[in-house]
Amino acid sequence: MRVEDSSATVGATRDPAMTDVARLAGVSHQTVSRVLNGHPNVREQTRLRVRAAIEELGYRPNRAARALVTGRSQLIGVVAQNSTLYGPTSLLAAFELAAAAQGFTVSVRRVRVLDRSSIAAAVEHHRDQRVAGIVVIAPTASADEALAEVPADLPLVTVDGDPKRGGALVTVDQEAGAFAATRHLLDAGHETVWHVSGPVDWFDAAGRIRGWQKALQEADAEVPPVSPADWSAASGYRAGQMLSRMPDVTAIFAANDHLALGILRAMTERGRSVPHEVSLVGFDDVPESAYFSTPLTTVRPDFDAVATETLSLLLSRISTGDTDPTQRILTPTLIQRQSVAPPAN
Repeated sequence: MRVEDSSATVGATRDPAMTDVARLAGVSHQTVSRVLNGHPNVREQTRLRVRAAIEELGYRPNRAARALVTGRSQLIGVVAQNSTLYGPTSLLAAFELAAAAQGFTVSVRRVRVLDRSSIAAAVEHHRDQRVAGIVVIAPTASADEALAEVPADLPLVTVDGDPKRGGALVTVDQEAGAFAATRHLLDAGHETVWHVSGPVDWFDAAGRIRGWQKALQEADAEVPPVSPADWSAASGYRAGQMLSRMPDVTAIFAANDHLALGILRAMTERGRSVPHEVSLVGFDDVPESAYFSTPLTTVRPDFDAVATETLSLLLSRISTGDTDPTQRILTPTLIQRQSVAPPAN
């Protein structure tokens, strides 16, 4: 009787199956399943033998079958606003890469507005897909309020939500980043710092206002009125046109780099040099900020780290069923370039 080498024949006519791995490793298919699902009650020598067989055969687990056996899907749902803003877009791209590295597929449901009905519909869509868990990028108050209606048994992590709200949250320390930006301008010798903000219903914008105010108050500096804007370069340009007419404005902290770009254009048109007459700091460190006509000093959030922490927290809640409030707040970094200088006088 001739015993055929399974590693030589599998692949010629079909993809390798779990039974092929079990046969080559000399174990049961139940043991292979335990290894694939990270079960602790497997001897290390057996685990290594199974892994070697998987590698030799090029076996790829059937995700649908694994979902039936383990009750866990390999699909993660994401709810995000339909936006081209740099921060949310960068975060989403980083999260998809992090999830793929862990063997998960990401299904993104984009909504036009972050209101209660839109988010509820998006969450229900993901539940119909039988996702393992959901991530909601919820940077506005209306989005955060909508999460109160999400079923408690659904593993969910919020990104950029309200730190005061319960549940699982991963976010950037907006206040700390704004404080560092404002403090940098004050340390350069400016008596005060003006602020062009993002939309005040965004948690990011509100946190940056708080950090700016805190730095000025701790320095006993005057706190000027906030110049409200949206996140666009066009609104930064409009705010910059107004500020460029005010000789006492020597330092500006913009709530993001696109606002800073618009401010830079307005100052240049008015004949006010950056940084010799007006110093400028942004937030986000968009790839173009180092190549502005004056390279921009800015605050850099680590979107890769936010994505990794979000995935880690979500997978933990999926595997343990934990529903306790958990927050992971990451500190951004000040990137110094050429847009800050001491005041001319």
